[in-house]
Amino acid sequence: MYLTFRQLQIFDAVMRRQSFTRAADVLHLTQPAVSMQMRQLEEQVGVPLFDQVGKQIQPTDAGRELHRHAIIIAAKMQDLSAAMEEFSGLRRGELDLVVASTANYFAPKLIAAFCRQHAKVQVRLRVSNQEQILDMLTTSNMDLAIMGQPPKNSELVAQAFLDNPLVIIAAPTHPLAAKSRVALKHLERETFITREPGSGTRKAAERHFSRYGVEFHSVMEMSSNEAIKQAVQAELGLGILSLHTLELELAMQRLAMLNVERFPIMRQWFIVHRKGKRLSTVAQAFLDFLIREARHLASLQDPATT
Repeated sequence: MYLTFRQLQIFDAVMRRQSFTRAADVLHLTQPAVSMQMRQLEEQVGVPLFDQVGKQIQPTDAGRELHRHAIIIAAKMQDLSAAMEEFSGLRRGELDLVVASTANYFAPKLIAAFCRQHAKVQVRLRVSNQEQILDMLTTSNMDLAIMGQPPKNSELVAQAFLDNPLVIIAAPTHPLAAKSRVALKHLERETFITREPGSGTRKAAERHFSRYGVEFHSVMEMSSNEAIKQAVQAELGLGILSLHTLELELAMQRLAMLNVERFPIMRQWFIVHRKGKRLSTVAQAFLDFLIREARHLASLQDPATT
């Protein structure tokens, strides 16, 4: 059986998008070229890899098994590329980075500072929530992720590089905004606008309230931090967000940060990669850069702690 790595790359694109046409768009190929490559691949392996269901394609059991091996082969090729890069030093290269949506408020500043030092490095950035990031780190060739602390039992290596204080916000007209101090227990009477269940911020808030025996009432779920801020401004409830996301709104007094006992929740941002993954020269340089420079470049005005 003779397969080319290019065939496996095209096959991976088709599998991820469940469409020859969408795969062709991503790969900058024509749809007939992708179809021809997949026919040749099926001839090589000797079994069908896709079933046609109406206008849709579905992978066969053989297709799913081949895709599992294709992912492993792609990871090994990336390891080979990383090994070869080490011989030439950091002059050029590519970095596949995924960041939590909350981290995207400061990540571009860090990436820009890194790229100013390494002008020929190309960064591909994706933004997602914590559950999806964990999946991407284990099933794709993502180099690094910026996220909250991953589960302790995960097959990941995580290094803290930046504080991430979570604070409670309200509309400036909310009665609690005028109080100099708010008891945590008092918030049982309040409703919160929260992120979706897969969000690290929401999980941290729920754990924190439970730790102190306080009920946490979520009245509405939002898929983005911006949506939460708009809902809080509209007086639909309180919010809990990273201080990194609030610089503009607090400065313009569109939102108020409440002085609540047991707050802020002090968390950290982590730079994460798959355990056993050989980092490329570029990925290692970016990791080292974050550890060394992030606290200065993404510094915050720390809220009062209790």
